[in-house]
Amino acid sequence: MPLPDLLEQLLTTPGPSGQERTVAAVWRKAAGAVGEVSSDVLGSSWVRVPGTAGGPSLAIVGHIDEIGVVITHLGDDGFAAVRPIGGFDPHVILGQRVSVLTRDGTIPGVVHARKQKLKRGADRKPLDYDDLFLDVGAKDAEELGTLVRPGDGAVWHGSPLALHGSRVVSRAFDNRIGCYVALETARRVAEHGGPRGDVIAVAAVQEEVGDFAGSRTTAFATEPEIAIAVDVTHATDVRGGDHEDEGKVVLGGGPTLQRGPSLHPTVFELLHETAEKEGIPFAVEVSRGHTNTDADAVYLSRRGVATGLVSVPLRYMHSPVEMVDLEDIERAVQLLTAFAQRLEPGLSLAG
Repeated sequence: MPLPDLLEQLLTTPGPSGQERTVAAVWRKAAGAVGEVSSDVLGSSWVRVPGTAGGPSLAIVGHIDEIGVVITHLGDDGFAAVRPIGGFDPHVILGQRVSVLTRDGTIPGVVHARKQKLKRGADRKPLDYDDLFLDVGAKDAEELGTLVRPGDGAVWHGSPLALHGSRVVSRAFDNRIGCYVALETARRVAEHGGPRGDVIAVAAVQEEVGDFAGSRTTAFATEPEIAIAVDVTHATDVRGGDHEDEGKVVLGGGPTLQRGPSLHPTVFELLHETAEKEGIPFAVEVSRGHTNTDADAVYLSRRGVATGLVSVPLRYMHSPVEMVDLEDIERAVQLLTAFAQRLEPGLSLAG
């Protein structure tokens, strides 16, 4: 199963939180073939497929930003201090090649850590973010200042790598998958003659930095009656996975549907019924409060939005080797396309 062209373009275009402009342009160009594209001052984008029969409007929301690092200081020694954008284990970026986003374009660099001088028998200190530095090959501070500025972001460098079968690894599957699924669903719904109510595909910015800014503003602007956040979730079919606490989430087992206090029960049941009717394999995840996804902002927009959460299983989240099964992505698209076509006029969403 080949990696879809649009998803590959999204994965190979850098866009850490707050610096999503280039990758957002890729999404908007593709969205232009589906309908009229809109955006806001934060940089979020959406495209609306008009409804044909007065059904409830549906927003499908993915976030387009990715994790990375940001330059915080240019050192006198020609190295740049960096700190995280989004959360990840600092050991994961140690010794990695990165692409640095500068005002003159993308340049290569590597991230390493300050050398530890250990006395015999002493334990090595655990790596922390303040140990990391960026080396772009500058010979001194003056040359470094001609190449980068404080505030420039950097992301892992590298193209997606196809493994056995339909499994692929890449950086930024979290959450270019959600943006791809949202747009591909809107495209298929439009191809099938249009939905009963508007379908709005959203590529939101700034999810990874924790305030869900992009989904918050787009939910306010687009005013959906129903919203589905599409994100990735931890596959628990790895060593150390805890099925009792995290649920049984298997790579290749289909998307997950989440239940929890912030997620609307009617939307969950409709998703569940749709998956069963369409013969789409899925798993159920349980949240005990917030979901830590864009759903947490969307459901509180205006007077409240009936919100669901569909996730694609992912191994090795927030690393340069995030792994997915392409079949799970396709099944998520199939599920949401069928779900959108089941939203009838007069659907009751009352609590």
